[in-house]
Amino acid sequence: MITVFGSINMDLIATTDRLPKPGETVAGNGFATAAGGKGANQALAARRAGRYVHMAGAVGRDSFAADALALLDEAGTDLSLVEHVDGPTGTALILVGGDGENMIAVVPAANGLVTSADAETAIGGMSEGDILMLQLEVPVDAVERALSAARAKGITSILNLAPLIPDAPRLGRLADIVIANETEFERLAGQEGMDAQAREAALVRLHQETGQTLIVTLGGDGVVAIRDGAISRAQGLKIEPVDTVGAGDTFCGYFAASLDEGLDFASALRRAAVAGSLACLKSGAQPSIPTSADVAARI
Repeated sequence: MITVFGSINMDLIATTDRLPKPGETVAGNGFATAAGGKGANQALAARRAGRYVHMAGAVGRDSFAADALALLDEAGTDLSLVEHVDGPTGTALILVGGDGENMIAVVPAANGLVTSADAETAIGGMSEGDILMLQLEVPVDAVERALSAARAKGITSILNLAPLIPDAPRLGRLADIVIANETEFERLAGQEGMDAQAREAALVRLHQETGQTLIVTLGGDGVVAIRDGAISRAQGLKIEPVDTVGAGDTFCGYFAASLDEGLDFASALRRAAVAGSLACLKSGAQPSIPTSADVAARI
């Protein structure tokens, strides 16, 4: 079983020919809303990958709440651990440029009201060998409590170090598996401007210090990771991206699902990388997440 403890948002997405520079206004050419939030995105990815998934988090008592949960509910995700709290649902304001790159501002709202007690509740129904997936869009104390409780129960914890907050390096040391992009990994390693050789050396150093499985996503260059003392690499697909906003979350959800399914580490990395590539071919975080059949066909 996989439990995802994290954020649930409504994404407000505007598309432009190019992203604006600071202080600049550019004309948009499209607008859409889509369910999002890193927690919800990763939960939906794991569910579409074919695994049983609990989503734990919070939404508000507003018009966005039902829409924010709609795709999770439609996919058969267990939503019994989602609280409905006073105030608005979390939102993300997203600009997507013509090259598929994006800029995002997140307003936590209900996500900011998730507590350490909620973490205890989420962990309470889990058993040794289950998988807990977390991100950093809910309060730090709740994430820390969830990681500590998971370790005490022998639950495998996967922490995606996104978004990059000041506590990320400290929290990263508490998880069994850490997933980070290049920038997030540099913060974790305390070293900026790494090339491929320096990144691999930092992976080895951190792995020797902590024993953790460390995974670094590299966009179009695939993924590099270390587990049990061995470096692994995997490639996604060669694509022309439409929108990269859901790629990282899709990777995380598919990776967790693949481990839960019993795939070996290398196969899990490859499957997740292909899924992340496919997520770049459609707009929106959750609408772009591929099904297990889509991924299998491309592998």
